[in-house]
Formats: sequence, structure tokens, C-alpha cells
Amino acid sequence: MNINFECTSCGRCCHDLKVPLTVSEAIDWLSDGNDVQVFCEAVPWPADASADDLQAAHKKRRSFSSVSGSLSIRVIVIFVATFSGACPNLQADMRCGIYARRPLVCRIYPAEINPFVELLQANKSCPPEAWGEDKLPLVENGKIVDVATMALIRQSCEADAQEVHIKENLCAALQIDSAALANEGFVIYSPGRAVLLETLRKAAEDLNPHPTRLTWRYISNQQSTIDILRSIGAVSSLVAENPDRKFEYLGCGVLKPNCT
Repeated sequence: MNINFECTSCGRCCHDLKVPLTVSEAIDWLSDGNDVQVFCEAVPWPADASADDLQAAHKKRRSFSSVSGSLSIRVIVIFVATFSGACPNLQADMRCGIYARRPLVCRIYPAEINPFVELLQANKSCPPEAWGEDKLPLVENGKIVDVATMALIRQSCEADAQEVHIKENLCAALQIDSAALANEGFVIYSPGRAVLLETLRKAAEDLNPHPTRLTWRYISNQQSTIDILRSIGAVSSLVAENPDRKFEYLGCGVLKPNCT
């Protein structure tokens, strides 16, 4: 599969988004007066599990080790800028107001920030005139060939790995301890802007991980998922069983492909 692409500056990709952010991007976003949410998912990861295949290795690099009951797991935490309508940085002329420091995911678009997610034109909001053989080569034989885009994807993956301990420390500090089953959904926490900014800055300044002693709880909207997780020793419950919850639950089907 070959894909050629050139941005038309239509602004369609700057509306109704969930934008994953690095730690420094999240700090900037919060400092600008915007809100950031904390998305949590977790994958069962027995102590003797290996990460021989590339996708498993990718998950291991961007996650931290913890437990749910008697089950060893790895937790993936993503800082996400969520907004309805236009991005708060989108100007009237459809130009980005923070173009020089826009998030990596915006620089990478329309390619996927996750190197294991295939770029599909049908999943993108760009108009037909952005695509065509007369445009710049982006994908050849199913692989990204644009050098700048590939470098940005590598930068994103490196940030994911380098910032794991910061996310672990933040979860411990804010007592964030619930996650969805990976690939099924996300548990979303929405700390106050000032609290999250202060805690994130402190976590970023601390060079050492401080694992939380709290056991993680799996949350799902599927009884079958809860039954399986409980059968292997995990602490888990349905969304409806947490009426006083401090989080939201979002199924993966609601998310756009470039969100993770």
C-alpha cells in the first residue's frame, strides 16, 4: 500500500480530539490554562512473561509493573488533552496558535503515533484533495517513508519509555489505582488543573520511581471480562459497581486511532 499526502490546512484534524501528550507537553498544556486527563489501561503480565515480539516489547517499555490482587500487571498511563469542537489553539484562519511547540502527535499526523497501528486514509478527517499520487510520499509498501515523520515517531516512543517513572510517581501521589483492560477501554481521571500541574511538575523533578503500594483494580463494562479477570486473581469490578467513582470509563470503540 502506498499513500501520498500533503496538508491542506483545512483544520478538520483540529476538532473534537483526544490528544496524547508527553510530560513536557502536558505541563505546557496545563500552564496555558487547558485541561489534561489521565487515561489508564493495564495488561496482565505474569512474572515469567517475555517481551520477545516487538509489540509486546513496545508495551513493556511504555508501562510500569504493578499488581492487581495476586495478578502481576503492567500499567500504561497516557496524558490526554480532550476537547469538543475546535482545539483551543486553533485560530480563525485555521492556523495553529502554538505551531512551534505543537504536540508530537500533531506533528506526526496523519501517521499514527503508535508504530503498530496501520495508517488508514478512511480513519482520517483530511479532505480528498490532501491525498493523491501528485502529493509527497508518506507510505510505501505499507511502511512510513517520510524521514521527518519516522524521526518524530521514534521521539514519541523514546519519550514514552523515559517518562514511565514520572507517570508511576504521579499515580502514587494522586492515588490513581484503577485501569481498564488494555485494548478494551480506558479508565479516565480528571484531576483539577492546578493539582495535576503541581503534582506533575514534582513527579517530573523526581528522578527515582516510587511504586504505589495500592493494588490496582480493573474496571470494565463487560461482565465476561470481569469474570475472566477474577478467575486469574485480579481485583476487578463493573463500572456500575462503582457509584462513587472518581473516574470515567471509555470504551476503545469511541476513540480515534491516533489517540494512543
